[in-house]
Amino acid sequence: MSEGEKQVHTAESLAWDDPRQTNNPKNWPFAKRIAHTLPVVLNGFVIVFASAVVAPVLSSLSDKFGVSGTVATLGLTLYTLGIGIGPVFLAPLSEILGRKWTSVTTLALLLAFTAGAGAARNFASFLVCRALAGFLGSAGVAVGGGSMTDIWGFGKEGSIASLAFILTTFMGPTFGPLVGVYIVADRGGDWRWSMWIILLLGSPALIALLFTSETYKAKILNEHKGNLTPVAFAKNVARFACFRVTKMLFTEVIVFSLTLYSSYAYAMVFSFFGSFPYVLETVYGFNEKQARLALVSPMIGYFCAGAIFIVLNATVYKKATKAAGGMAAPEHRLYIGMVGSVFLPSGLFWYAWEAHSGGHWAALVASGIFLGIGAFAILLSSIIYMVDVYRSGSVASALAANGLVRYTFGAVFPLFTIQMYENLGVHWASSVFAFLSLVQLPIPWLLFKFGPKLREKSKF
Repeated sequence: MSEGEKQVHTAESLAWDDPRQTNNPKNWPFAKRIAHTLPVVLNGFVIVFASAVVAPVLSSLSDKFGVSGTVATLGLTLYTLGIGIGPVFLAPLSEILGRKWTSVTTLALLLAFTAGAGAARNFASFLVCRALAGFLGSAGVAVGGGSMTDIWGFGKEGSIASLAFILTTFMGPTFGPLVGVYIVADRGGDWRWSMWIILLLGSPALIALLFTSETYKAKILNEHKGNLTPVAFAKNVARFACFRVTKMLFTEVIVFSLTLYSSYAYAMVFSFFGSFPYVLETVYGFNEKQARLALVSPMIGYFCAGAIFIVLNATVYKKATKAAGGMAAPEHRLYIGMVGSVFLPSGLFWYAWEAHSGGHWAALVASGIFLGIGAFAILLSSIIYMVDVYRSGSVASALAANGLVRYTFGAVFPLFTIQMYENLGVHWASSVFAFLSLVQLPIPWLLFKFGPKLREKSKF
């Protein structure tokens, strides 16, 4: 037996968790793990970036195809709905293809239908291609989260990797309108460039994914269900989508409450895309470019929330872990959510009542930082808490339920946001959102107190 064959035989005979097991992604060299993380994060960014990049061209779509502003918004809504619904049906593909080829295949489909949307000659074709791009390309979000766990595990490194990946779900749709308005403006207002931007970002991500290695344990060890027949696969998908996801959403208090809260916080970000430019243009006289540039403020908030999480993780959570003699109770993951529960309504009320003619625009724009901190902190806490609670096979169902509702909220809220501001006025439209966030404020605090009892009663 050659030296190389001996090494392969040794690797195969070692237990998966053995530090010498080189097939286990957690044991890869640090540089290799980083190199496999970046394409996954970029893939996740492209998927969600593509949702809101059309926001600045909705009026152009309306004029080009002769539809109302609300109907034009379907270009954003249907794609975002696809991101929410798609993983429920497509994420199980990893049982056959593994993480790598599921991500490669679905991103390729996203880019193909995005190209179709860019070449569309009528509005119906545009909407069909956008809906299919969102649905078929969405699995990368769910599979990407699994890849992060494969590579970094659940410890400190896993928390930081999860933070980076979750950050893309906020940075992508917030960055989209900002990039879109400048690129499209520089191309004579041609709405098709909003699609070409996605292709320009997604193509490098697709190429990078092709050079990555598989990270899914079952695929690496040839234990995956690669021999599933179409009928068996369909049954697995139906069981996952219609039974586990639905059952967890409506029977698990933890999943239902955190899904509702994080989805509402995410919807506030999508509503911000429409209301912020509207307020800055009507009250302060900004042009479209200036108004979209103000979206930098919630991005600052996201990074602030990430910094707060890291500090809490290194202090309060570390202290709780030490006191527990190992692993702290999952409820200690809710600290960042408690912080977010205060920042979200504060930012919304600030935004609601600071807007007035004669006031300084910077005072209004700064409210976006509080909104960004609150929204991102709530989602981050919700996901990490559910991962800690449902660490077994149930976590996939819990996160699928969260993603389904979250992206549905993100898809629906832009349909009525501008109408709210036109009918209720700037102050009261924002106040309605703020009061609704106040109603939900106690959720992380109550879960911190009653979470252990709820976990004891859980069937999952």
